[in-house]
Amino acid sequence: MTRSKRIYVLDTNILMHDPTALFKFEEHDVFIPMMVLEELDNGKKGHSESSRNARQVSRFLNELIESHGSSDISDGVTLIQPKGLNLRAAGSVGKLHFQLKQTEPGKRFGTVLPDNLILGSILQLKEDNPGVPVVLVSKDINLRIKASICGVAAEDYENDRAIDDFNLLFTGVRELEADFWERHQGNLRSWTEKGRTYYELQRSRDDDWYLNQFLYMPGDDEVEMRVCKMEGDRVTLQIVDDFRAPQHQVWGINARNREQNFALNALMDPEIDLVTLLGTAGTGKTLLALAAGLTQTMDIQRYREIIMTRATVSVGEDIGFLPGTEEEKMTPWMGALTDNLEVLTNTQEHNSWGRGATNDLLASRIKIRAMNFMRGRTFLSRWVIVDEAQNLTPKQMKTLITRAGPGTKIICMGNVEQIDTPYLTETTSGLTYAVDRFKMWAHSAHITLRRGERSRLADYASEVL
Repeated sequence: MTRSKRIYVLDTNILMHDPTALFKFEEHDVFIPMMVLEELDNGKKGHSESSRNARQVSRFLNELIESHGSSDISDGVTLIQPKGLNLRAAGSVGKLHFQLKQTEPGKRFGTVLPDNLILGSILQLKEDNPGVPVVLVSKDINLRIKASICGVAAEDYENDRAIDDFNLLFTGVRELEADFWERHQGNLRSWTEKGRTYYELQRSRDDDWYLNQFLYMPGDDEVEMRVCKMEGDRVTLQIVDDFRAPQHQVWGINARNREQNFALNALMDPEIDLVTLLGTAGTGKTLLALAAGLTQTMDIQRYREIIMTRATVSVGEDIGFLPGTEEEKMTPWMGALTDNLEVLTNTQEHNSWGRGATNDLLASRIKIRAMNFMRGRTFLSRWVIVDEAQNLTPKQMKTLITRAGPGTKIICMGNVEQIDTPYLTETTSGLTYAVDRFKMWAHSAHITLRRGERSRLADYASEVL
């Protein structure tokens, strides 16, 4: 092996999490222990995301070996990207090495466990390549601890992060400086069109804005605007609707704070095809999405129906298989839907419809769908709500968003503090990916909801627990 390079040893969970990890170490070499191949073989059966990834890794390995020639792989296999795989990687590539020597981990660690077999192969690798840095890459915290005890450098897999620090994630909202109007007084143009007020100004270097980003100025000169057009250094800002006013109700509800008002503006805008909502429990994500969806489905008839789905990840112990149809199986997971529908139907008490008729009508226009059967589908003129999106991987998020057909709007919402999926973190969640990747697109909007509006008890619990 080349001494000028590092050798990265990949654990099974890395490859089952991201099959393309083989090709993301630039000029450095990659080493795969025999135990990892065994675990990939054991995990390839099934229809889960990890099983599909295991099969994909096997296909990548087979393609690499066939292109190299299987007669002699002791010197390594060049990690050339397979055809059809477009990764943002450097021009230089390393080599893929397999474990060729048998190890006896029982002499070092006692019990022959899979992790111990992997550690034994790494220690043998270090002995065979003195002076070459060997690094274990794993999402298994306990394995990384064991490796550190044995004197092996260990790292988490960071190539799947959307951002380095979650605190740097785009919030969709920005406060303007107190001297904003004074700074732009000389290049400011304003006008009114179709009842809306617009401002056009020249953007300064400090104004790192994005399309559909919401801007506000608190205090006596309070104003709330949206970036609606950017051409060169000229920016057009639009005064947003005030959904806190009683005359601007959405299905009988009003926004209770600034972020909720921004969220309703994004949800009610037909030019925005994707809305992502981030926020802790009780900030009103589901209620706002349902209210806006019902208004545009039932009243405006912009969409045919509401489709709601979520990742079926349990908080505690699994209760086993559920009886009934697809919709009946998903009902226990949709407690948020029924709770918020109860709130929204209570606002229609004095309507000419009866309560029962209202519930029946709403039920006919709201469909609950399992995420397992989304592949291959196309939604036409639908209002799609993806709840608990923080538990989705980037690949699952891509699968869902690409289901959108003409006239469909997708709302992804969740709380990254409540991730229940193994190996997903705040920086690697599919929801974080969607927020970061779509912030440049002209037909998407994101709002981070910070203030809870559920109850004083819920607000206090979020702070102290």
